[in-house]
Order: sequence, then C-alpha cells, then structure tokens
Amino acid sequence: MTANRSEPTDEAKRIMAVAHRLADAARVQTLSLFRSPLLRPDNKSATGFDPVTEADRASERAMRAILATERPEDAILGEEYGVQNGRSGLTWILDPIDGTRAFMAGAPSWGVLIGVSDAQGPIYGIVDQPHLDERFEGGLGRARLISGRGTVRLRSRRGVALEQATLMTTYPEVGHPGEQAAFLRVASRARLVRYGLDCYAYALLAAGHVDLVIEAGLQPYDVAAPIAVVQAAGGVVSDWHGGPAHGGGTILAAGSPELHTEALALLKGD
Repeated sequence: MTANRSEPTDEAKRIMAVAHRLADAARVQTLSLFRSPLLRPDNKSATGFDPVTEADRASERAMRAILATERPEDAILGEEYGVQNGRSGLTWILDPIDGTRAFMAGAPSWGVLIGVSDAQGPIYGIVDQPHLDERFEGGLGRARLISGRGTVRLRSRRGVALEQATLMTTYPEVGHPGEQAAFLRVASRARLVRYGLDCYAYALLAAGHVDLVIEAGLQPYDVAAPIAVVQAAGGVVSDWHGGPAHGGGTILAAGSPELHTEALALLKGD
C-alpha cells in the first residue's frame, strides 16, 4: 500500500490536528520525567519484568482528555487504560511510551505512538520522539518528518536487495524458538543487523535509513502508528504470513515490495 498524495479532506485535517495536539500533550508529560531522578518504574508483570512509569500513565491520560473533548464519538485503545468504545467507526490507538525500557535507561529510542484506524486497519499515524524533537507523520495524504531542522518528506529506500539491507529488531530473542529460527534465516542474509530501537526503527525505515524491521510478540498499540507511517512513505507491511499486521503478533516492514517479498519467503521457509 502506498500513500495517497491528494489534498487531505476537511475531516482528515481535523483528525491530523487533534493527533498533533495529542503528541504535544504527551511530550510535556514524557519529557518531565525523562532522564529524571524522580522516575520510579513499576512492574506490571507477576512473572517477569514489564515496566511502566508515571510518565506512561500521565501521557495516556493527557491524550485521552483531549479526545474526550475533541473526538468523543471515536473509540480508544490505549496500552495503560484499555478500551473505550465509540460510535464513529474510528479508533485512536495509543502507546504513551513505546520503549519504556529505553526510557528508563535514558536512551532516546522510545516514542509516543498515535494511530487512527477504521474497520480495515490503520489510516494515519504519528511516531513522536520528544527528546530528539522528531515527529514522523504518515497517512491521510501526509508522509513527513517534522523537526527543529525543518520538514522533509518521508520516502522509504528502494532498490536494495537483502544482501545490502539493514535489518532492525528490538530484541535479539525474537519470539518463540520457531519464530527466532525464521528471523535468523533473514538476518543471516542481511548486510547489517541492529537491535534495540523499538518504534524508532520503523521511523528510520520510513525515512529511508533502514530497509527492514522484523518483530514478534507485538500488541495492536505497538504497531498501528508505525504501520501507517511506513506505508505512507512507500513501504510494505504485513505479518510473517503476508497478511495484515495491525492486530499484533508478528510484523515484517520493508522499504520496497521486492525486499518484502524476498524477506517474507525466508520467514515462511519457502
């Protein structure tokens, strides 16, 4: 799927304006605790380590408060506060901090994810990195990076075969053992493999710096916004079977259809 370059409709402009307000509000909450000695992470898991911080919670609360006023008919799915039903057919999918472990470590590879989906999947998304002042926006006729250095068009990299590709994933241990074996079939062929950037890897793919992102074990709030941004930039996104990825689970994002086809065949074991 490629981006629609036509002029956004009035409704699209309203959606985008609200999304930017959400990103601005989340920046205030997240930056107030990033690299702060006041940060006190909690653990959401009884069996492992699944961190959450007050910055996560405050970021989502701030975004939900805006939606309650500006888009009360829309549904919401957020990582920290769950589902709120709506009547419009649109759902705002929020990850108030994607990459909480990076946030805890003071690494600027986390991001705020704001996606908008209809019944078919994501139609618009923002991947915002507040500390770097970088906002990646895609869908509804937009594909751009807005930063303190100006605004540039997002365009994924084309003409790259797997042997020349840069591949990124968050964790070296990708999914269960079968999924890890599938990932390694692709990774062993790529020129460069890097780890640990969470949502920022998708932003780099949309900007033409990374060629592949392959992950497993994801939730809808992890992927909705990145899918919209990557597709708007000309990239291709699916699960590891070639189907839609917006429900979570596995994801394969590629800068071009040709590279996507090559990587997908290896993931499937064809």
